[in-house]
Amino acid sequence: MVPSPVQVTEHVYVERRCPHCGGRWLPGPELAGVVVGQGRLGVGLLSLIATLREELRLPVERIQWYLGAVHGLALSVGAIVGALHTVAARAATTVSGIRAAIRASPVLHVDETGWREDGTNGYVWTFSTAAERAFVRGSRERAMLEAAVGEDYGGVLVSDFYAAYTTYAGRHQYCWAHLLRDVDDLVGEHRDAAAVVGWADSVRALYARVRTGATATPSGRQRERQEAETALRHLCAPYLGVKEAPQRGLCERMTKHLSDLFVFVEHPTVPATNNAAERSLRHLVTCRKISGGTRSPAGTQTKMTLASLFGTWRLQGLEPLAQCRALLTPSQI
Repeated sequence: MVPSPVQVTEHVYVERRCPHCGGRWLPGPELAGVVVGQGRLGVGLLSLIATLREELRLPVERIQWYLGAVHGLALSVGAIVGALHTVAARAATTVSGIRAAIRASPVLHVDETGWREDGTNGYVWTFSTAAERAFVRGSRERAMLEAAVGEDYGGVLVSDFYAAYTTYAGRHQYCWAHLLRDVDDLVGEHRDAAAVVGWADSVRALYARVRTGATATPSGRQRERQEAETALRHLCAPYLGVKEAPQRGLCERMTKHLSDLFVFVEHPTVPATNNAAERSLRHLVTCRKISGGTRSPAGTQTKMTLASLFGTWRLQGLEPLAQCRALLTPSQI
């Protein structure tokens, strides 16, 4: 490997004195697009550090080693952390725009996973659309959902069956991947019970049928949704309130949320699963396994901002290093 040494630019400004009035004149620095504010690190280096940290998920110490070994640049851990904070601060407006686009989206995927801050347990929430991703850390209470989505969200929320979502009053589509996983778990516990296996097969067959049989007309899709709800209700009815029936719990859940299980049949733009939210969390789950979380509220805020920023670029198929440089370089228009 041939090292690529860092380029250090020294700016020298000459102060001059007017021979007539004695006034002093010092030209201002013309560093727009070179550095951010009065920082000593250029936008290229800031972009590289942020990309190494967020896209490649490198620990800060590994970034420090890389800069020294490859570019001959000695930076302290504090300087690298400061660079990440600088990029996150510049991205605040962009991330606010991402969150606004998410609140205006007709379909919104939501999920959460654990995230420790300074050794304290908490949760990261993902709010994902087809083109944006936003991440927020906090508790696991419904208030986190309400704060992110807003009280007047008019789209369809896609989620699993966690209590914070089941008490949500807006339009909903519950995840069939989670539901069928629970059905499979039930079969695994009662493999010798023909009634359980037969019931599970009927639920899977119903889902497979409505997934592939949607018609092109709105009235036809509405009719198919109603027929699917009726069919699932009939499958669950014999086991409701029957304590000895292994299917009882799942049947009660399906019946309770019946109107939110087949929204995808009537509205083809709504997915039947919440896989998009789970995919969006994989990056942070990997980061958590590497670092164990963050160490301070400021570190958490920076992490969530950069995760939202780079996660959105990743989803849109954009080159993150180039996008980061553009973010840090003021527009010339």
